[in-house]
Amino acid sequence: MATDYYGVLGLSRGASDTEIKKAYRRLARDLHPDVNPDPEAKERFQEISRAYQALTDPDKRRIVDLGGDPFDTGGGGGAGSPFAGAGFGGLGDIMDAFFGAGATTRGPRSRVRAGGDALIRLELDLDETVFGTTRDITVDTAVLCDGCTGAGTAPGTHATTCTTCGGRGEVQSVQRSFLGQVVASRPCPTCGATGQVIPEPCPKCAGDGRVRARRTIPVKVPAGVEDGMRIRLTGHGEVGPGGGPAGDLYVEIVEQPHPVFTRDGEDLHCRVTLPMTAAALGTTLTLETLDGEEEVDIRPGTQSGSMLTLRAKGAPRLRATGRGNLHVHVEVETPTRLDAEQEKLLRELATLRGEDRPASSATEGQGGLFSKLRDALK
Repeated sequence: MATDYYGVLGLSRGASDTEIKKAYRRLARDLHPDVNPDPEAKERFQEISRAYQALTDPDKRRIVDLGGDPFDTGGGGGAGSPFAGAGFGGLGDIMDAFFGAGATTRGPRSRVRAGGDALIRLELDLDETVFGTTRDITVDTAVLCDGCTGAGTAPGTHATTCTTCGGRGEVQSVQRSFLGQVVASRPCPTCGATGQVIPEPCPKCAGDGRVRARRTIPVKVPAGVEDGMRIRLTGHGEVGPGGGPAGDLYVEIVEQPHPVFTRDGEDLHCRVTLPMTAAALGTTLTLETLDGEEEVDIRPGTQSGSMLTLRAKGAPRLRATGRGNLHVHVEVETPTRLDAEQEKLLRELATLRGEDRPASSATEGQGGLFSKLRDALK
């Protein structure tokens, strides 16, 4: 018994070509193996594909209308999916063939395109990042060709319309399948989809509209920048093909290590080492900061690991007012070698402090002994 191909597509006999195509499209969207992995859906998809092929071919449809089966009589196709021989890779290809996506004309692509951004690293000392500076940097980027001002053509010549694509920027090819004629478009290989060719390219840029050049640019570094931050110079990047607008140049800050100070955001840190006697008796230090010399008072009895803070002696706040602080970390140095006199004085001190025996509270004479000890350790 012949297969009812109209019934397979849910149509009645006498359905128009438009109705057949609509019915097949609707079913194919749900049953194609790319979207429905069910084995039954695969078999059903093969059935509607055979039905579509039978009803869209005038000779095969005539056999169907006469009550026959065009495939049983060698009408073509075989039992497999007809898409295997038609060159379709998946549902997207099928839909393109149905709706003519391949035949849509997009038009030529412009030869003028925007340029890319460029990046350069700038090494700065700590005082330059803290207080700001202006530095000249040398960059090697694509710039506008002064021979053709971006046109890409030799002096006195002009670009012409591509004869391969007729200026459309794409070429089309027509293929026949059981669906009918399928029109596919692809970028024109002759003009690169621009629709124009340059018969005589500019000798300086070879038709690109830009050349590479080295130039010097002043960069203003604001006070308070940190390592890794980037300064954006708009329009100082690469000029685009065809003399297109230039991208941006980013200057990345690389802060060099400082021999004294380390940085934590807007705060600075440093370390000072004190003799044991200076920490015990107190003293005044002269500290060289980024702002100049500062007097730092060390209180008597200062312990190792203590931290002194100098307000507003750090880095400026980049996006706010004021400055950070300078934190001075104190380390107390214990002598490792003593001569006989120094050892004697320390033992006398230990005796006075009761540190040479438990539960002693002797304190008299400590001040004078500390002075002798300090002089002895100098």
